[in-house]
Amino acid sequence: MIIKTASYIQSECDWRKCPAPIFPEYAFIGRSNVGKSSLINMLVNNKSLAKTSSKPGKTQTINHFIINNNWYLVDLPGYGFAKISKSMREKWQKMISDYLLFRENLQLVFVLVDSRIEPQQIDINFINNLGESGIPFAIIYTKTDKISKAKTDSTIQKMKNVLSETWEELPPIFKSSAIESAGKEEILNYIEKINNNFNNI
Repeated sequence: MIIKTASYIQSECDWRKCPAPIFPEYAFIGRSNVGKSSLINMLVNNKSLAKTSSKPGKTQTINHFIINNNWYLVDLPGYGFAKISKSMREKWQKMISDYLLFRENLQLVFVLVDSRIEPQQIDINFINNLGESGIPFAIIYTKTDKISKAKTDSTIQKMKNVLSETWEELPPIFKSSAIESAGKEEILNYIEKINNNFNNI
């Protein structure tokens, strides 16, 4: 897939106020500071489309972007270590949960995981919750430029081993680097494949 246009539409705290569900939609989410905004910007060839920050918790709303005028990309708040109050954290959790459960045109959730870190229970729990809710997803390992290929593969294998304890079939897994544009073609081609199925329904 070639990205020709990518533009911001709107930010909402309520899934019911999101853009009309006329296009296939893909949400990106991960632990705070996993490199989500940098990955999104790399995918769409725009260094400033999604706001990046070294401080966790920058993204606080459901952010919609229209790509090539035929699919939506959604930047969701991170989960985990953002320094926010308990009440705000609960509000975010409900906002994200409602969006994931009820957004009718959501085709896939890309769960971003830091390739430098051993499998974290918070990621495993989030992945399992998606599975229990019947929400399709794929895993993207980020920041692979910062460690060796062997280390990345080892980290991924450990996650596969953990998931294999409860999953009969493992989700698609991608390796990426926003710095090197690694994984870009594979991720966009996967989206294009799903888009084609959506348009043929």
